[in-house]
Amino acid sequence: MVTFNDIAADLERQAIELPSWAFGNSGTRFKVFGTPGTPRTPEEKIADAAQVNRYTGLAPKVAIHIPWDAVDDYAALRSYANDLGVELGTVNSNTFQDDAYKFGSLTSSDPATRRKAVDHHLECIDVMHRTGSQDLKIWLADGTNYPGQGDIRSRQDRLHESLQEIYDGLGDDQRLVLEYKFFEPAFYHTDVPDWGTSYAHVSALGPKALTCLDTGHHAPGTNIEFIVAQLLRLGKLGSFDFNSRFYADDDLIVGSADPFQLFRILFEVVRGGGYDVGSPVAFMLDQCHNIEDKIVGQLRSVLNVQEMTARALLVDRDALLAAQNDNDVLGANGILMDAFYTDVRPHLAAWRESRGLPADPIAAFKASGYQERIVAERAGGVQAGWGA
Repeated sequence: MVTFNDIAADLERQAIELPSWAFGNSGTRFKVFGTPGTPRTPEEKIADAAQVNRYTGLAPKVAIHIPWDAVDDYAALRSYANDLGVELGTVNSNTFQDDAYKFGSLTSSDPATRRKAVDHHLECIDVMHRTGSQDLKIWLADGTNYPGQGDIRSRQDRLHESLQEIYDGLGDDQRLVLEYKFFEPAFYHTDVPDWGTSYAHVSALGPKALTCLDTGHHAPGTNIEFIVAQLLRLGKLGSFDFNSRFYADDDLIVGSADPFQLFRILFEVVRGGGYDVGSPVAFMLDQCHNIEDKIVGQLRSVLNVQEMTARALLVDRDALLAAQNDNDVLGANGILMDAFYTDVRPHLAAWRESRGLPADPIAAFKASGYQERIVAERAGGVQAGWGA
C-alpha cells in the first residue's frame, strides 16, 4: 500500500505555469466584466502571478501572450519577474484577433496573410530569446464555417509549410507545441481539431515539435486520458493547458467540472512517465476568470492539480498491474478508486507547513491584504483584458 510519506518527495518537483491573461478581465461572448484591482500592465499581471507562487510554491513560471504582453524591453520584464521569484515561461502567439486573419492565418490561401502570420511567430521566437523561454505555443482559430468554403487538403498543406518555416527558426533549446481544439470559432471544420492532426504535423516537423493538450478542447465524453497515454507512448506530449468545461466552452477552473477526470488524466501522466524527473511535459493553466476573483481562482486551480497529482501518485501500481494481469476487473477498479477517494488535503496542509508555506494558501492570501492594496493602487488607467 502506498502512503503519503511515500510520495511526499515526488510532490517537490511539481511546477504549474500560470497564464498572464488569467489575471486580466475576460468574459462571455456577451460581456466582459471589470474587477477592481485588475492589472493594467504585463508587470502587474506578473506581480499577481507571483502571489500564487508565494503561497503555494507550485507556480514558478508565468506564460505570456504576444501581443497582449508586448513590452519594449523584455530583458527588463524578465528581471522584474525574477525579482518577484518567478520566471517567464511559454510564449503564446496570436493569429486570431487581427482582421487580416478573418479567413485563416497559417492556412490562409493569401500568401501575404500567411507571410504576416509566419513573421509574427518568428517575432515570438525572438521574444523567447530575450525572455529565456523554452516553448512557443501555437493555437489556431483557422477553419471554415461552411462545406466548400475552403479546400481542406490545401489548407493542411499550407499549414505544414508555415509550421516548417517557424520550426526552422527555433533555437537549439526551444520547442514548438501545437495545440488543438475540436471546434470554435470555426464551426464546420477546424484546421487543427484533434490530437491526431496535431501529432501528424509535429511528427513531420521534427523532435523539437510536440503536441499541447488542452483539457477543455474536446467533445463531450472524450476519453482524454487515452489521448494522454497515446501521446506519452509516442513521445510527443509536450505540455498541458489545464482547465475545465461543461458544455462547448472551456477555461473554467481545472477540476471544477469533473475531478475524477482530472485524477484519471494525472494517473496516466504518472503511469506514462510524464511526471518523472526530467520529463519534457510542461504543466500550465489556461483559464480566463469571468466572474471569480482572479488570484484566488489561480490559487484554487493549482491546488486542485496538486491534490489530484497526490491522489494519482497514491495508486498502488504494482497491485493494480497484478489485478489487471489476473483480469480482476473489480479489484483493479477498486485499487484506482481507493486512491481517488483518499482525502489528501490534511496531508498536503502539513506538507506545506513543513516547507514554510501556509497550510491554507487561499486563507493566507486573503488575510495578507494584497487584494485590498491593489484595488487602491490600481484605480485609474486601462485594465488589461482578453486581447490587451
